[in-house]
Amino acid sequence: MKQIFKNRLAALFAIPVLALSVVGAGVFSTSALAEVNVTSGAESAKGDSTPTSLFGVDGDGGIFRVIVNVLLFIIGAVSVIMLIIGGIRYTISGGDSSAVTAAKNTILYAVIGIIVAILAYAIVNFVITSFTGANAGA
Repeated sequence: MKQIFKNRLAALFAIPVLALSVVGAGVFSTSALAEVNVTSGAESAKGDSTPTSLFGVDGDGGIFRVIVNVLLFIIGAVSVIMLIIGGIRYTISGGDSSAVTAAKNTILYAVIGIIVAILAYAIVNFVITSFTGANAGA
């Protein structure tokens, strides 16, 4: 009984494989593959506002510039949030010297983070502009 079941299962899988191999031989012939244009497929999958170059040319934002700007935005946002948290901690410290010191350190490091994010944004845009020769505001 097990042998009959195995034979029928093998036949059940063999029929679609044979059918696909016969049909596939005509569809994927070398002349048909020569006519396929892979570049047009990739271009059609790309969105209208998707950057096409790494650094950006002719008003295109560039993949590198978009990624760096998003990361710098996240760093700046985290720094501002930490500045607010440090201010709240400073306000509710209640005169405890260790809590006041910790809150001041939080505020200090948050301000340093904001300054680093602004300087990093300026440096990255300067470097990208010098690589591409394009206007940084574009």
